[in-house]
Amino acid sequence: MIALIEHLGVQTKRIDDEVSMIGEANILDAPYEQVRKMRASILVLGPLLARYGSVKVSLPGGCAIGTRPVDLHIWAMQQLGAIVELADGYIKARCRNGLIGNKIVFPFISVGATENAMMAACLAKGRTRIINAAREPEIIDLGNCLNSMGAKISGHGTDNIIIDGVETLSSAEHCVIADRIEAGTFAIAAAITQGELTLSNMNPVYLNALFAVLEQTGSAVEIGENWARVSSSSRAKPVDIATQPYPGFPTDLQAQYMSLMATADGSSKISETIFENRFMHVPELMRMSGDIQIDGRSCIVHGKAHLKPAPVMATDLRASVCLVLAALATKGKTTISRIYHLDRGYTNLEEKLNKCGAKIQRLAE
Repeated sequence: MIALIEHLGVQTKRIDDEVSMIGEANILDAPYEQVRKMRASILVLGPLLARYGSVKVSLPGGCAIGTRPVDLHIWAMQQLGAIVELADGYIKARCRNGLIGNKIVFPFISVGATENAMMAACLAKGRTRIINAAREPEIIDLGNCLNSMGAKISGHGTDNIIIDGVETLSSAEHCVIADRIEAGTFAIAAAITQGELTLSNMNPVYLNALFAVLEQTGSAVEIGENWARVSSSSRAKPVDIATQPYPGFPTDLQAQYMSLMATADGSSKISETIFENRFMHVPELMRMSGDIQIDGRSCIVHGKAHLKPAPVMATDLRASVCLVLAALATKGKTTISRIYHLDRGYTNLEEKLNKCGAKIQRLAE
């Protein structure tokens, strides 16, 4: 994302975990070479359109977990008065006289489309109301960041967001929330290895759905104001789950949870309601002796006491970390290829896990 921002003409400076952005965009074209690796690149559509009145963004890449169309992003911009065309793999949008506030009723919940609509509506003329908006913690965080820049947003974190457009936004300093999916991944790591981990500097409320399920599987979960501790001393009990928009069980933790259920003491059912093709990790888990049956948008997982090491291949971001967790539960050496997927969502994962007692070595592919 930093590379894309720099391509647009904005100067950036990164020191450790801080990123400073200076100046304005002077290039309104986000080419395929810049957006092909990360689906979140589509999020430059709304801000650039609202601020400059014209933008050209390549259709994004990212994980191939279903069709994941950008229709809602385009439709939301059109609801605000933009003229949008899709041609030659690019989204071309313009609004010569600026965007106009409007009522946007999403037919289904979309985090990315909600974010794009919020950012675009900040500079639209008049009031915008987003109905059936996503309620994820990241939506709350984005709204707080935009408000610190001078936006007038209320209701973020509910399914009804109201935005009164302003003429300009100013610079601000903002501390982003902790990555709840990374925290959830480590929580499952503690459960699958029958170990104990303390997760610090995070809001445990954002993982209530996961923690409730882990407690049902037999893990002990302690929660503080900004920390959580997960511990386990036995095989997990089988517990069925179905992914749901927040505050339900996150789709981005479904693959990791399947690794846990693959070692559970019994059979469980995992249903994926968000994406239609998010079981690409199943064949790889089966290579590790996982006993899993796919039935439409659900999987029946028959747990085994031990998975077996095997050479496996990551197919997407969460599938890659699912295989890492499964490997932690084996007795032997597992080799995972195509781990470039992993680096799009986790920073120095092997170093963090090694500090917790894992034995992971990164090899050149």
